[in-house]
Amino acid sequence: MNFFEHQENARKQSRWIIIAFIGVALLIVLAVDVLVLLMFSLQAPLSSGVSAITHTGIAGVLSPDILVANSSMLLGSSAVTGGVIGLASLGKIASLRSGGGKVARDMGGVMVTPDTKDPLRRRLYNVVEEIALASGTPVPEVFVMENEPGINAFAAGYSPADAAIAVTQGTLEKLNRSELQGVIAHEFSHVFNGDMRINIRMMGIIFGIMVLAILGRKFLYSSRYRMSSSRDNNGSVIVVIGLALTTIGYIGLFFARWMKSALSRQREYLADASAVQFTRDPDGIAGALKKIAAYNHSSYLKSDSEEVSHMLFGSGYRSLMFATHPPLSTRISRIEKHFDEGEIEKLAKKLKAQEQRRHIQAELAEKEQANKINAKNKAGMFDINSMIENIGSPEIERILAAALFAEDIPQELSDAAHSLEWAPEVLLYCLLDDDPSLREKQQLIVVQQMGDISERKLTHLINANKPVVAEQRLPLLEISFPTLKRRPIADIERILKTIDLMVIVDNRVDAFEYLLSRMIRNYLREAKNPSRSRLHGRKKLQDCAQELSLVVSIIASHGQQTGDASDLQHAQKAFRAGMASVDINHTNLTFSDDWQKQLDKALVILDQLKPQEKSKVIQALSITVLDDEKVVTAEHEMLRAICSLIHVPLPILKSAERVNG
Repeated sequence: MNFFEHQENARKQSRWIIIAFIGVALLIVLAVDVLVLLMFSLQAPLSSGVSAITHTGIAGVLSPDILVANSSMLLGSSAVTGGVIGLASLGKIASLRSGGGKVARDMGGVMVTPDTKDPLRRRLYNVVEEIALASGTPVPEVFVMENEPGINAFAAGYSPADAAIAVTQGTLEKLNRSELQGVIAHEFSHVFNGDMRINIRMMGIIFGIMVLAILGRKFLYSSRYRMSSSRDNNGSVIVVIGLALTTIGYIGLFFARWMKSALSRQREYLADASAVQFTRDPDGIAGALKKIAAYNHSSYLKSDSEEVSHMLFGSGYRSLMFATHPPLSTRISRIEKHFDEGEIEKLAKKLKAQEQRRHIQAELAEKEQANKINAKNKAGMFDINSMIENIGSPEIERILAAALFAEDIPQELSDAAHSLEWAPEVLLYCLLDDDPSLREKQQLIVVQQMGDISERKLTHLINANKPVVAEQRLPLLEISFPTLKRRPIADIERILKTIDLMVIVDNRVDAFEYLLSRMIRNYLREAKNPSRSRLHGRKKLQDCAQELSLVVSIIASHGQQTGDASDLQHAQKAFRAGMASVDINHTNLTFSDDWQKQLDKALVILDQLKPQEKSKVIQALSITVLDDEKVVTAEHEMLRAICSLIHVPLPILKSAERVNG
């Protein structure tokens, strides 16, 4: 199952969750209605207490006469109960609209910044950044749950733009780099495949279902004071109400756990398999699972993990029924076909002996460096089907290539991109024109829009570094994104306005500069309003032929390098090949001078395609790029930028798959 199939499956599961929630909510409403009938339809006065409720009275509660006589009361009870459940769920979801970082902080997570000096946190951030760069997504926020000694992790958010990945302190201290990479790759699978949005909704639904149990406990708590007063004869009735609401609430919780179990277990298997695809190292994620088992199920969290249990890498608490995760032995057996459970006991003894003398430090540095050096010459021929299959699941070679690529970025630029104070100037530096006169105009725009301090920082970057290499512009954006989005909204709006003015300073807009500015705007908009982002829609490609034609035309027109009269012929040939690959019979380029506004509209429409339809868009664009049997850097970066704007994280190409130009 590839990226687009996972996205389609996630969309279907979202509908299933809503249907199941409505079903459980209706059962709870019905149970509350029965409770209301018991309390108000029986003939005994409330002052007589529960002893007055006779067998005959109970049997007659559901008689047609009683139901008709109390119909208005039952409608009111149903409306109030349904409203409480619905509003509680919507309120919880609304409280999480700020994205994955909110969930991580609520779980006690502390943000890991790019400039951290702690070697274990530095290793964690490097692993997250490498996988993000390799897969073509913005680097998510990274958190550590410092007070959790167990081995666990989760990914949260509405979309890749507002994603957060959190790991426990035990994950940092007890796993080696390979195992940590397996865990992070598992969580990235949830980022790519639409699981995060489902998980956020599930948190809201569970809270809505649990709200009656919470109210029931409050009734029981308040009844202690009433029961202690001899003047209050209704204390026993309040106890009954409290017990009934608590019971109904926990029946709802029973169904909520069933829903989580039905949803989560299969997707955990898929994420495990994706992690193996990411890293091509089954020993990594298998080793992490074995250590959880060897440390006696050390994935359990100290804090209350009921709401987030379905999001975790491993079980957050011991569950006798409806576990959210498959048994560890089963997960390991799916990864290692010849797994022997006796290995766990041996590993437990080994770890216990090591814990006596070991103080965990960052490890495997020499092996990592050797792998990076060996990866420079590792690559196969560029294959479209392989690239589409690797969307959301980059190979280990691409991850290592991304690590090498990040190392090639000048250290000062890399440090500045990771810095909260310098990240805006890095973006502006990437948009500077090669023409000195135009660059002066751009710097004047920076002074006018951002102020003298920002312009001095930009000048320092210009003097201290060579002009930024074209293929480094997009990775620098992705690296700087986590720090950039932490700035105040007013700063972000000023940065976006400055970028727009810099792009049009020469009265002509380079396609990639235009796309880069749109990516920045899109990333930051989604980060500030994550609940409004949508990863896909319901449209079919045949209904968007004109929009696809425009985007393919732009790729074809900007992919020519010769600068002579033959460019138009080559562009036309590439355009026809791309459109024919998805059985759309457009014969002529639709590129025009007003292509920027047209492209904006086209990408908005294409972003509303179904997941499987988006795979056809990637196929058409890739065929267009490959028509001349080579991929130049400009084409590669434009392709990744367009894919990002329609929420498809295109993996980074390996060095042998592209030609600099």
